[in-house]
Amino acid sequence: MAVKTLEIKPLSAGPTSAVDFGVEISKVNLENLSDEDFQTIRNALYNYHVVVLKDQNGLSPRAQYDLTKRFDPASDNYGHGKTLDAKRSVLHPDLKTIPHQPQVQVIGNGHYEEYEGLKNITLVHPHHKKFHKSAIPEEDDLAATRFFRWHVDAALYALNPPKVTSLMAVKVPAGRRQTVRYGDGTGDELDVPLGTTAFVSGQNMYDILSEEDKEFVRNAKVEYAPHPYIWMSPAKSRSDGLGMVSDGNELPLSDLPPINEKDIKILPMCWKNPVTGNLALQIHPSAIKAIHLPNGEIMTDLKDVRDLVHRLQRPAISPQFVYPHDWQEGDLVLFNNQGTLHTVVGAFTPEEKRLFRQCNMASSEGVMGPDGKLY
Repeated sequence: MAVKTLEIKPLSAGPTSAVDFGVEISKVNLENLSDEDFQTIRNALYNYHVVVLKDQNGLSPRAQYDLTKRFDPASDNYGHGKTLDAKRSVLHPDLKTIPHQPQVQVIGNGHYEEYEGLKNITLVHPHHKKFHKSAIPEEDDLAATRFFRWHVDAALYALNPPKVTSLMAVKVPAGRRQTVRYGDGTGDELDVPLGTTAFVSGQNMYDILSEEDKEFVRNAKVEYAPHPYIWMSPAKSRSDGLGMVSDGNELPLSDLPPINEKDIKILPMCWKNPVTGNLALQIHPSAIKAIHLPNGEIMTDLKDVRDLVHRLQRPAISPQFVYPHDWQEGDLVLFNNQGTLHTVVGAFTPEEKRLFRQCNMASSEGVMGPDGKLY
């Protein structure tokens, strides 16, 4: 009997794109995945960062969880733990937990009478006008959109950043397109499919820095705010979705849930790929609170901290470096959460229905810094 081999091909991001990451794999049986095929997928993930597994319609939440956990067998808790329960968190409105598989969340847009044990739910696709300081004019809202919030999937307090996230497209709205406006004075725009998820490579983000900046980011660390998604909740984002505007609106630490100092995350700016050894500039720009400089000093002026990180990250979200995935129902996308940044995109009408499942688990170990140590 002939052995069915996995078919791997590079993702196509268009003729003007400089995207050099991402592959598509077809003919994968995820409900009964061999060790050999899993190793093929794992190697692809750490070499190409985004892996699109085609034609996974009908994949169970359990199989999605099992696959995601296979990248980190000692992990088990959802990547954000119970922080989604905090009503003040900026994440709270966007996700609903599958009762029988609590590591898997449901996101999307539209009303559903029942899905995987969730009854009578209304999903709302996050719209930039609720999070950004400025918004696209109402008359342009469906034709144009913004990057909502560039981020790494991570609690960034108490729990380690997940190694891998899986996103499953159950229902995808039909085919109109939108224009992402960066709105930052550059005039940058990007044509994207409705409801895309946009990805950039943290490795490219590092590689295109000057030699001076590379040396800086290899030796600097980022301190994240405690309970960052509650802390940032009254603040507003920059128009390119790459970090917050510094208007002094963050919650005072005294207004946050109890803080355990040992749970505050101070992580390297660069994380090392466990397979290739390449470095990625991996910073969640909205959650940063301070920078631990290579000379031992700590930069605490929040505007200066954010401006510095924005300067380092902004070149890598330029249109030619962004991969906006054109979702098809049945796509299961795995991405290297410790080597990419991503964002939701898009503005929907209430009638445009989108249903996705997301799964990630807090890593069983810290992220690897440029020095090979775990943090």
